[in-house]
Amino acid sequence: MDTYSQVAGPSNGNLTSKSGIAPEIVMNGVHEPTLEELERELPYVGDGQIHLGELVSRTVQTIYAELTELAETMPNMSDANRKRTLAEWVVKTKKQVVKLYAVVRWARDAGVVQKAMNVTAFLMDQNAQFEEAINRLKSAKDGLDPARMRNHDLLTSLDVLTTGSYRRLPTIIKQWIVPPDPLTDEEVANTLAEVEHAMRYRLRMIDVIPLEMSKYRISDGRSFFTAPHLFEASLCVRGAKKDDGWFFVDVEFLFTIGGDVTSMQDFPRKPVGPVKRHIADEADARLAFYLPVPENLNPPPGVEIPSPRKLPEGVIDAPLVRVFNFLQMMSMSYQLEILWFQAERLRSLGWADYLKVEMTNHRRTLTLSYWIRKPPPSNQRVNIPRLGGTLTISIVKSETSSSPVSKAHPPHRSAKAQVLAELQERSKLGERKRPSDTVEHLRFEVKWEPQRVALGMSIPFEAVTLPEGELRVDPDNLDVESLLRKVLFRHSVAILSTYQQQLQHATHTIAFAYPTAVKLISDDVSTHLRVHLCADEVVVVSIDMRTGRLGIRDTGDLAASGRAPRFQTITEYLNINPPLLADFLLRLRLNTITDLAEQKAEYLGLQCYRQRNIPQEDLQRFGPTAKGYLFIQLSMFSANYLVLVITDLEFRYALIEVKRQEGKVIDTLGIEDLGWIDVRRMRSGRTQMELNQAPLSRKRKAEDANDEEIIPEPGSPASFKLESQVLRELYAYCCARVAYTKVEHQLKSHSIPSSYVKPAAAGGLPPGLGRLQSSLINAIPALCVKSSDLLAGAEGVEAAMPNIRIIPLHWWADQRMEYQVVTCVKLKYVQQPLGKRAGNSSVIRPSKRIIYDANEAVVSFLSEDVDKCVNEFLEEWAKVSKMVVIAREVAQMASEKNWGDVRLLSFDLQTVEFAYAPDYSVSITCGNHLFLDGPYELYFSRPRVGNEQSRYNPHTEVEPFMRNILRHGSLGPSLHRLVSLLRETLPIVLVLQEIQDKAEQSNDNVDTFAKSAEWFRVLYGDFKHALDFRLMKGSRVLVLDASHSLFPAAEDAKSKDSKPINGLLVLHPIPDFSQLVSETLKDLASQKTIGTVHPVDTGLICDGSAVTLIGKALYERVLQKLKQVLVGESSSSS
Repeated sequence: MDTYSQVAGPSNGNLTSKSGIAPEIVMNGVHEPTLEELERELPYVGDGQIHLGELVSRTVQTIYAELTELAETMPNMSDANRKRTLAEWVVKTKKQVVKLYAVVRWARDAGVVQKAMNVTAFLMDQNAQFEEAINRLKSAKDGLDPARMRNHDLLTSLDVLTTGSYRRLPTIIKQWIVPPDPLTDEEVANTLAEVEHAMRYRLRMIDVIPLEMSKYRISDGRSFFTAPHLFEASLCVRGAKKDDGWFFVDVEFLFTIGGDVTSMQDFPRKPVGPVKRHIADEADARLAFYLPVPENLNPPPGVEIPSPRKLPEGVIDAPLVRVFNFLQMMSMSYQLEILWFQAERLRSLGWADYLKVEMTNHRRTLTLSYWIRKPPPSNQRVNIPRLGGTLTISIVKSETSSSPVSKAHPPHRSAKAQVLAELQERSKLGERKRPSDTVEHLRFEVKWEPQRVALGMSIPFEAVTLPEGELRVDPDNLDVESLLRKVLFRHSVAILSTYQQQLQHATHTIAFAYPTAVKLISDDVSTHLRVHLCADEVVVVSIDMRTGRLGIRDTGDLAASGRAPRFQTITEYLNINPPLLADFLLRLRLNTITDLAEQKAEYLGLQCYRQRNIPQEDLQRFGPTAKGYLFIQLSMFSANYLVLVITDLEFRYALIEVKRQEGKVIDTLGIEDLGWIDVRRMRSGRTQMELNQAPLSRKRKAEDANDEEIIPEPGSPASFKLESQVLRELYAYCCARVAYTKVEHQLKSHSIPSSYVKPAAAGGLPPGLGRLQSSLINAIPALCVKSSDLLAGAEGVEAAMPNIRIIPLHWWADQRMEYQVVTCVKLKYVQQPLGKRAGNSSVIRPSKRIIYDANEAVVSFLSEDVDKCVNEFLEEWAKVSKMVVIAREVAQMASEKNWGDVRLLSFDLQTVEFAYAPDYSVSITCGNHLFLDGPYELYFSRPRVGNEQSRYNPHTEVEPFMRNILRHGSLGPSLHRLVSLLRETLPIVLVLQEIQDKAEQSNDNVDTFAKSAEWFRVLYGDFKHALDFRLMKGSRVLVLDASHSLFPAAEDAKSKDSKPINGLLVLHPIPDFSQLVSETLKDLASQKTIGTVHPVDTGLICDGSAVTLIGKALYERVLQKLKQVLVGESSSSS
């Protein structure tokens, strides 16, 4: 122990040299194993443990999948929901990462824990061995108790004690006790040579050798017989005499164990120990079956020697044939036992619940029953076999060559071999002799009996038929697992092929009829069905060759881990009723297609529903091929939905309008209108538009790529590959359809016919709206209305070209925009905008709802509500058309009426401003009313002079009367009359303005006002007298006493009906008015500017040019006269 301590030192026992190699430890001359060698001998225990890498991988996959889902869903959330969702995810993920970190830290000590578990298992194994040794010792004790020694030989003992020698013992005792002198090497070699010569003579001349082991060699005093793929046995003869037989020496079985090589130590090729003794005893018994019993044999008392067996006459002993038959059976039984052991080992490795191993009592037949199923529940009606099939391996006699057999054991000798065997027998036995035994031709028979309705599917017979010789026991590779897997593989391929035929040729659906929809993928190891559901979604249907259970899994990427529970649930239900695989795949396909479409819709921020409370009779309007639906609600039109109808072949797209049904207990939506959308036609229109707009260098490439359209061939799995761009365009197209439909309904409510024209024929959007483009705008027909129908009864209908375009806008937008419809009217005659509001551009926007392109003479009317766009257009057109007519008429007045001072000052479709006299102008606009005869608004003004403010236009006082002129009759003549009145009444309003100004300066209480567009009055301060100015034909003016009427009947009625009010009449005649008129005319007679004046009873008639002088003069005289009368009345009353 001191030596060992010095070598080991104070370390923990891990002895290493400087070179890193553990030194050899020798203690008391015995090699002591190192610690590393001892650790390698420890058994490995991995029960209840998993790899750290797998745990990290699954955690990372889950985090990645959740991040991907958040990236797709969070853009559609509000800011508060987005922050809350992200915070919750961070907290949850942090907990998982902390747990994973703790596991990783703990895993640093995993090696120590593993070593401790291995040591524990080793100690438990040692404890089991100790208990077994105790049990063996107890059994030995119990077995030795009844043993007894024989009585002592006292006589012989006394002779030896007294004389020192044996007197009564036989001499042979000495020979037994005293060893003979050992032979020399030369004597041994000579003896072996003689033995070999005797064996060679017997084999060539006497003994019949089976052809199956006719390959032999003689060496070292033994004969080595080799039976290919069976055994190699060594025999030796007892002597050179005729009756000296053969005896067994050794045997080696010629086989190789395949599969798990660890089992080779349990089945050595060379038997040893009790097995070898048993084989030797049995072989020697067969070799000496007909040998005579030795004469000097003294059996123990009570033991009777059996009589020797005698051969029949003409029969020669054939010991080698008997030993061949025995060793052949031993070899094949040994191989069958190995196969049975391998099968039992498979059961211990997880096959126990699904594999049943049976061996017959005579140990010649091994039966393997695979795919064992548990008894079904009592309520299950599906009758599925309890097992998938059986594989039987039997040792049988080879009589025919019709069955597949092992290559090592042919069913019969060939003709050549048979002739050789007969020649051998004749040459060694004679003509009329026959051997005592014949060769038994044994072989392995492998029979596969599959259940043709396994998993509930009826499989054709040819599908489960293997080629001849495919199933055989190969001694060079004894592996029952490979045989079983070959059968299971073939059975799985047959079942999956049947499923493939069922899916591709199903009568109730054509969803998987496309050639590449269902593929059977098979290699040397596994087989599975690759089912293309839709787009890039593929599922794999496989059969677990161990359990016989169907499995469905996804072939998606890292983010597909979230779908694992769904596939697990489907797999569980599928294995309860396997014949419903097609139904499960159809349901999974429908759910997958719906999930993908819903994901695209949510990514675009669209509101979608898988179900709406729509009656079944309404859903039948989608057709019998509809399998599922996805309802996408249009944000701008809540009563309309884009419906993705899922059929067996492709998506079908429908646009519906729903209405809530009254009188229902449950809120139910009824389909009011339904229209189908041809997405290929829509996409082709968009592609053609892009092709037309592309440069010439790109057109050829675009034409070549046109065949590879996003919309694939119907029926192919890729037909459900819904691109986000396609869905966005479909949604926009539906919004456009709804917008156009609403416009059409409005036109129909006004009994206005409309038609659709090609987008190219309708032209593009008006200037200023070019940025409001969509890729589909040229794929949607434009709405065209005849101007004679739409503008019937409106002013300025003759100003519009025959066709009017109505174009809904912003149907491609995600939210409601300011403008939704534009109506374009091209004018026949063009009046260029004038004034400051017109600007320098050819496109002006006089209001937020009107855009005017002067170059194209197109007026565009914008509407904010698609439901009221027609009424809004008519309202705006009523205004614009009147302004257009007014501008046109004013522009023509200078030449047609010779009114040189009438000129257009400003025009912007909303307002027309023109000068009707030098230094006097008026602007005309329309009021905000829809009626065609709605009010006009007139604003009279005068140009500025210098820095002064705008000067006052006296026509402002008559604005209410002037604007009414435009409301009566046609606009053109009314406008002419208005301008004419303005020009003719200008002197009157000017003189009234001067009178008013002078009265204010002199503090005279005088009021001037208009009674109508042609009637003006000067009311004096006593409110009893007034002076009227009336416009007459020919631009003449009548100035008269206001107390008198121009109509006698009205004057008489007035005088009769007039009653004093507070003792006063309403108006009194002006005192001496006729005299005042005469005096005024006499004073002005010398002035030539007064023109022609005609006095009348109550006034005078003069030209409009003279009304200024006459009016002011007459006003002054009347004013002085009224003051004199007032003074006289005051003096008389005093």
